[in-house]
Amino acid sequence: MLILRSAALFVVAALLEIGGAWLVWQGVREHRGRLWAAGGVLALGAYGFVATFQPDAHFGRVLAAYGGVFVAGSLLWGAVADGYRPDRWDVTGALVCLAGMAVIMWAPRNGG
Repeated sequence: MLILRSAALFVVAALLEIGGAWLVWQGVREHRGRLWAAGGVLALGAYGFVATFQPDAHFGRVLAAYGGVFVAGSLLWGAVADGYRPDRWDVTGALVCLAGMAVIMWAPRNGG
């Protein structure tokens, strides 16, 4: 159950961080306006709190593991939101990152 909770928190974090960054990008770079950018800033701020709910108490471990989710989530967001089509190397790299995330976050540890 802890793995499911942890995975769900990683998904929420990715939606907030990647979505927030995308909103800022749209607001500034695509000239959609300050409200888009402000929404992005709020989402990025909310993202900052999500990691605190991870079951693991080690900040460095949680953020390092989240990096793998961020990589895969960014490619997925680009495909859905912007029509970007990842190639086989993008997909392979994302899978490597997710495997690394799983090892970092969920490998059995003795006492810590």
